[in-house]
Amino acid sequence: MQPVEYHHDSAAGQGVATIHLNRPERLNAVDEALTRGLAAALERALAEGARAVVLAGRGRAFCAGHDLKAEPPTETPLQTRERLEEIQDVTRLVRRFPGPVVAAVHGYALGAGCEFALACDVVVAAEDAAFGFPEVSVGLSVTGGVSRLLPVLVGWARAKELLLLGERVSGAEAAAMGLVARAVPAGTHEEVALDLARRMAQRPALALSLAKKVLDGGLDSTMEEAMGREVEHAVLTSLSGEGEAPREGFGRG
Repeated sequence: MQPVEYHHDSAAGQGVATIHLNRPERLNAVDEALTRGLAAALERALAEGARAVVLAGRGRAFCAGHDLKAEPPTETPLQTRERLEEIQDVTRLVRRFPGPVVAAVHGYALGAGCEFALACDVVVAAEDAAFGFPEVSVGLSVTGGVSRLLPVLVGWARAKELLLLGERVSGAEAAAMGLVARAVPAGTHEEVALDLARRMAQRPALALSLAKKVLDGGLDSTMEEAMGREVEHAVLTSLSGEGEAPREGFGRG
């Protein structure tokens, strides 16, 4: 059984690739094969020209974090760094993907699993999902850019509390604090995520990609750099021809 499943039905006209973490017997816990499979699936979606991606988990959970029951690897510090960089590459690949990557979260999203979810552009969570960062509790450290992403999402004080205590929050609580985009009734998370991805994939491709990039770029830049990037993107969209797209979204009610 492959640790990651990939499906892209481009013939359906939706242009949405679906990636499932597929170690249900281990609650999709992260090991080397799953990390590499997830990275390969994101690269494949990019190569195949998918307009959007949905990332979900098989079985009873999205991803329960690192597989702490597996035998600890015997490795040098250099090998440890290489393994950690492979985990970081998941976030890099999500950010590099030109279209939206939507996480559909149910069950546990803990540690690296929570980090995989938060790397995505939009997170749809089942109301009874469980998010948390238990790394400090087990003597580990966060990855996936969470040290930058988490304070932006929930604020400095709340980020400190979530990391230092490692307490879990439900999908409903996560939505209320801004950790995820929306919480939905249990069992509907993947359906809602797929609907959002399809709707986004129907937007003008360049404008959609630049909207994602300008927000991601804001995490890495000063205000002046952000405004400069906005001007560059506005020039590109004005020249792209996509401005002829339907404009009813700007209509007055």
